[in-house]
Amino acid sequence: MREIAAGLFITLDGVVERPDRWMNQYWSDEMTEGINESLDASDAVLMGKDTYLAFEQLWKPQGDSNPMAAFLNGTHKYVVSSTLDENSLTWPDTSLITGDIAGAITRLKEDSGKSIRVPGSPRLVRWLLAEGLLDELALNVMPLVAGEGMRLFEDGGKEIPLKLTSAKSLKTGVVGTVYTRA
Repeated sequence: MREIAAGLFITLDGVVERPDRWMNQYWSDEMTEGINESLDASDAVLMGKDTYLAFEQLWKPQGDSNPMAAFLNGTHKYVVSSTLDENSLTWPDTSLITGDIAGAITRLKEDSGKSIRVPGSPRLVRWLLAEGLLDELALNVMPLVAGEGMRLFEDGGKEIPLKLTSAKSLKTGVVGTVYTRA
């Protein structure tokens, strides 16, 4: 069975929105290595509508010169959305998941293959966790309080016990953590 593994950049106060505004000052070769390892272990990408639209605009035109663009352009992408339709998906190798989302994702997990990577997509990550469909949550915690922006977890969610499986302090002050279900 395939695993679903999410990866996000997050500040100390839990902000995950628009990491491009604050993560570059903490970027390092160590982060690149960790991300490349996670991409090597994946053969599909699962994302929400907003992440899909942003990533398509950013990564699709870059071609294979950038490793992240090469991965995304050459990997099958699954987009969870209730507002997009198949005609809206102009990035090659992209499928829409709508309707019975939990059933569709469960079937994806039952297929053979490597892990399914969820880059960003905080609302989708919250939903996957609540539904018991997320197997791994990797957070690169930035040494920064953003003060405002969308947080990964909002008040009112249910308690979900997790187990820390790895933590690594990087030279830039970022702490890379990986959690699985407890």
